[in-house]
Amino acid sequence: MSSLTYSERFLTWMTIEQGRSPRTIEAYRRDLLRYESFLATQHCDVISAQSPVIERFIASLRAEGKAAKSVARMYAAVRMMHRYLVEERLRPDNPTSGVDGVKVPSGIPKALSEDEVARILAAVTGVDSYALRDRALLEFLYATGARISEACGLSLSDLDMESQLVRLFGKGSKERIVPFGNHAKAALEEWLGSGGRAMLVPEQWSKRDHADAVFLGSRGTRLSRQAAWGIVRKYAQIAEVGDEISPHVLRHSCATHMLIHGADLRIVQELLGHASVSTTQVYTRVDNEVLFDMYKESHPRARIGFSGAKA
Repeated sequence: MSSLTYSERFLTWMTIEQGRSPRTIEAYRRDLLRYESFLATQHCDVISAQSPVIERFIASLRAEGKAAKSVARMYAAVRMMHRYLVEERLRPDNPTSGVDGVKVPSGIPKALSEDEVARILAAVTGVDSYALRDRALLEFLYATGARISEACGLSLSDLDMESQLVRLFGKGSKERIVPFGNHAKAALEEWLGSGGRAMLVPEQWSKRDHADAVFLGSRGTRLSRQAAWGIVRKYAQIAEVGDEISPHVLRHSCATHMLIHGADLRIVQELLGHASVSTTQVYTRVDNEVLFDMYKESHPRARIGFSGAKA
């Protein structure tokens, strides 16, 4: 065996052959280190571990109170590594084949109502450079359904303001072209004007990559994901929409509202950059309150004197 551990060889393969992002690789590394530490307490390693040991590992995570989603994520990393070991003929069998999968309760993404999104966007009332940036960021997230990492990684060369198109790089650096509407265009034009982004440009860029960033932070660097989260939460609180609103909620809301207004599921799949349409289908499961409101507004016999109760 080379000087690399089996897990590091697997992670190298994931990076080179599968094109996984550095963030994903680091998440896998943490999970696999946790797994290997547990195996050491069981006096075995990834080559000798058998199904009962893996089942005890899963049980230990549950006993610590780990959420089902976290347990499922860790087990997925373990399962993928053992599959790799078999494919590379580093061990003859896959011990995870005899272990039941970890079930995760299905969660429907909670979308905001159109009124709530409008209140968040309207909460940005200033005209200084930070307000212009914040408004442009919020309008962009809702207009495109972009992930927060995609927005923070956005470069000026990715924007086509005339055609109102943007190039986004999703998971695995997969590229897609997404349109954006007039509100987002107007907000971006204000931010990219002389009173916006230019006011945050430093005398000297700390990194070459920052010079091409669309969204800048207070120190003239590319806006961080943490700062972007703070911006979304700030205006959600001002709009009294909620204290825990995340950028991903705007992504959910973009998808849900498009589907409500008749967009084709596969168009929304392309817009969001989902590899499978099954991932997008979760947005079609409209909650009872939205369903009730839509029925009341659209059914000709429900507009007057309807007394139905929300389920």
